[in-house]
Amino acid sequence: MKMLLCGCWRRCVAMSFRLLFLLPAGLPVRSQGESQSDNKQIDNITVRQGETVFLSCSQGDFVSRTAWLNRSSILYAGEDKWSVDPRVSLVGLNQDEFTIKIEDVDLMDEGQYICAVQTRSRPRTTSVHVIVQVPPKIVNLSKDLVVNEGSNVTLMCLANGKPEPVIMWRMLSASDDSLSSDTEVLEIPFITRQRAGTYECSAANDIAVDVQTVELTVNYPPSVSDGRDVGMTLGQRGVLLCEADAVPQADIEWYRDDRRIFNDLDGIEIEDAGAISKLTFFNVSETDYGNYTCVAINKLGSANTSIVLYEIIEPTSSTLLQGPGAVQDGNSGTSTVFTPTCLLLILLLQLLLKF
Repeated sequence: MKMLLCGCWRRCVAMSFRLLFLLPAGLPVRSQGESQSDNKQIDNITVRQGETVFLSCSQGDFVSRTAWLNRSSILYAGEDKWSVDPRVSLVGLNQDEFTIKIEDVDLMDEGQYICAVQTRSRPRTTSVHVIVQVPPKIVNLSKDLVVNEGSNVTLMCLANGKPEPVIMWRMLSASDDSLSSDTEVLEIPFITRQRAGTYECSAANDIAVDVQTVELTVNYPPSVSDGRDVGMTLGQRGVLLCEADAVPQADIEWYRDDRRIFNDLDGIEIEDAGAISKLTFFNVSETDYGNYTCVAINKLGSANTSIVLYEIIEPTSSTLLQGPGAVQDGNSGTSTVFTPTCLLLILLLQLLLKF
């Protein structure tokens, strides 16, 4: 099949020569395989997509007609443009060279180009193969995902480019390389909440790199931090704190025994700020002391913790007088307090009496 196609292509080129140069049917047209002196191959030209490529061949003496061909179509015949492509233009045509250019090169421009020159006796051809390099482009990427903890996750990244790009997956927030892959597919079995985050797919070849990201959200049931008991005196402002970790974010409810507490009830305020909920008592009373329960709930489950609000008794003036320096009067039942200054004066008085 390859030999058949090659033979057809050569016949098309020879026919184009005859039509272009108006050669008699009996005049031989030599193909590339028939004469090494009349036909030559220039080194391949590699150009990046979007750039401009220049195609040039030498003219020499005794040249009557010239043409540039792409496969079997004629681009230029001398100064006459045959191609309808506006990207193709003539750069120079003189006795030394015949040069055209193709702007904004695309992958469809890749292939073999032939410069045909008609001398006095026979045509001469110069061929060059244009190779178009294409920067990588990610064409199929997994969408952002929301999964439950314990699920198996598959991320897909497909890219085009020439040369064929190399695909690389990695987790941006990971501190190790355990969540990376050098293939189009990244498999994460039994995903945990620690694996949630941003995943980056990069497609790279010799020209450039294309990078896109996928956001992976892992849902898990709530967990609540251990409650810390709080002591408050009567009449003061008291606050109980509850912190819950959950995705999606948990709703937090407060209970006193089996009774749910609502906001702005009996001088109590509930304020939620993200994962933290605050239960505030503006004026602690005797009835406020007791056991409170914080319950965190989302669609995957619930968790709770208990906090005790207990009373702290402020010391009175009489209790402050009771201490190491207090002397009890057995008759009156009252105590007399000698401060350090008084004790010093008594000692000095006793020393003076000795003299």
